[in-house]
Amino acid sequence: MSGMTDKPFSVPAERNSAPILDVLRNELAHSTRVLEIGSGTGQHAACFAKALPFLQWQTSDRDENHDGIHAWIFDTGLTNLLPPLSLDVLSADMPVESCDAVYSANTAHIMSIEAVQKMFTIVGTVLQDDGVFCLYGPFRQDGAFNTPSNAEFHKSLRSQNPEMGIRHLEALDEFAREQGLTRIRLYAMPANNHFAIWRKAAQ
Repeated sequence: MSGMTDKPFSVPAERNSAPILDVLRNELAHSTRVLEIGSGTGQHAACFAKALPFLQWQTSDRDENHDGIHAWIFDTGLTNLLPPLSLDVLSADMPVESCDAVYSANTAHIMSIEAVQKMFTIVGTVLQDDGVFCLYGPFRQDGAFNTPSNAEFHKSLRSQNPEMGIRHLEALDEFAREQGLTRIRLYAMPANNHFAIWRKAAQ
């Protein structure tokens, strides 16, 4: 399996790991099994599974990202970090067992809005009652960007693909409500990002 030099590496993922972990220590203190949607390079999974050994961390992503995730998992040697599930939110028929937490970072703005809604449907399907969904990234609130740089970032995303873009938090709240989830906290994070936490109500 790949060694250290062969692993994919994301500078933003490295930079934002510590502040995200600070939030997860609080939000996942009573969780046992986490599904990560869109594990990307695998860096977050490796970092958080090591720091939170009481959690079983289930990675997932589209197949083309699996080799990199496997490389990070292999190098950690952790038993609580699981190989990636094949997951494309638009076509997923979730094979995962139920979990009490779902985590995703920097995914909503690079998906189509249809895919974002489908991601919330997946969350509603796999998340147990009282479980939490933790979504990190840039958001718009009350129709506005929180900084000029995020407005420029949104324009850049749209120029690459008109289906991408920074999402309205209110739209995400509506997708959540359709799945029985309610936003309970919103953390301001470095680099003009936020961390939104929704909880699934008991049915």
